[in-house]
Parts: sequence; C-alpha cells; structure tokens
Amino acid sequence: MSLIKRETPRPIKFTPNINPYAYGSVMAEFGNTKVHITASVQESIPPFLKGKGQGWLTAEYSMLPSSTHTRSERERKGASGRTQEIQRLIGRALRSVVDMSKLGERTIMVDCDVIVADGGTRTTSISGAYVALEMAVRRLMKEGLLKENPIKDGLCAISVGINSKNEVIADLNYEEDSSCETDMNIVMTSSGKFVEVQGTAEKEPFAIEHLTALISCAQTALKTVVHEQRMVLDNLK
Repeated sequence: MSLIKRETPRPIKFTPNINPYAYGSVMAEFGNTKVHITASVQESIPPFLKGKGQGWLTAEYSMLPSSTHTRSERERKGASGRTQEIQRLIGRALRSVVDMSKLGERTIMVDCDVIVADGGTRTTSISGAYVALEMAVRRLMKEGLLKENPIKDGLCAISVGINSKNEVIADLNYEEDSSCETDMNIVMTSSGKFVEVQGTAEKEPFAIEHLTALISCAQTALKTVVHEQRMVLDNLK
C-alpha cells in the first residue's frame, strides 16, 4: 500500500485583474509555477457552429522562453505536439462545465502563458483558467450580454504521483515529477465529478491500489484548490 507523503498542494495564489483589457484575467501560482491567464470575448463563432444558436470556448497555451531552466525556442512555426495536447485539454475541460447554448453566438478564448515552469503547468493553467472564465462570464452578465449564467459547475486540476519510496505526492514540482515512478493529471468539477484522468507508469506498471491512492490524494488536494478559487472569486467586487 502506498503511503501519503503530501496530500495538500504547494502554496496557491490567484491574483485577479492583472490585465485591464481582458474580460477576465489572473496570475495563477502553484508553488514556483506561475501562469498568466486571460479570457477574451469575441462576438463571433467558428464556421462549424453557424446557425446552431450556441457559443464556443477554446484555449491556447504557451511557455515563455525563460520559463524553464534552459531557454526554449518560441513556437513561431506552429504549436508543438505537446502544446497542442495541453491546450486541447484546457479547452475541453472548460467546455465540460459550460452550457454553450446559454453563451450566445460568441467565443470565449482563454490564453494560458507559462511564466515560470516548476511542474504542473497544465493543471495550474486549468485551475486558473476557470477563475478567469468565471470573471469573464460575470462581466458579460453585468453588461447585459448574457441573460443566464452558462457555467454549470466549477473546475479544478492537480497533478499527483508515486515516487520510488512508494509515497504519494500531490501537486508535483519539476524535481518530483521527473523522478516519479507514476504520475497523473486529474481534472475534476468543484462538485467532485471527474472530467479527465491522465495517468502514466514511467517505469513499472502500477496496480489498482496505486490508482485508488492517487485518486484519493487528488480529491483531498483539490478541496484546497476549490477553496482558494472561491476565496478570490467571492472577494471580487
């Protein structure tokens, strides 16, 4: 049986309204990982949604050149496979908690730019993106552009892993992530339903007991994430 080493996330901080031009913006910080997130509104929809009376929500993700230990090149020729996979994850996770029929024929674009990467950039992006999304929806409702709140539930995400000592760790930093035997990214709603579970055995395959321990650890850690999200959103004017 795996032992719980840490089931609380690293220190979390959401700093709202960091961009005066976006409908919603936040700096999301989990430990040393920092992601600048904005939610913009476009009064248009993709061609495949024309005439369906619904909106769209999508996301883009990028890492600034100096966000990692060694400088990474800007993706000027198009997003890499990793980048595409992460931004698709962010987009579909956000769409899972939004009723598109209530959004109207408009698009909410969420941009997640990693300033400092110390593990958990995709999960930090998702947790922060939800904060920016709710801020954008509040402004749309305040301006009378939305009649009903399209958000059905909150959204949060965390990474968890098992190290060589068979210890379960929540919210992995870079060093912990790179040395884990098994790691997972778990996306859930605030009400406790699963949106996505991404799990990989880096070396030896893991048993069902490990899977159960990882999920249990994530559920506990995400209660803290939801609390921090609600704290910042409830204190906004």
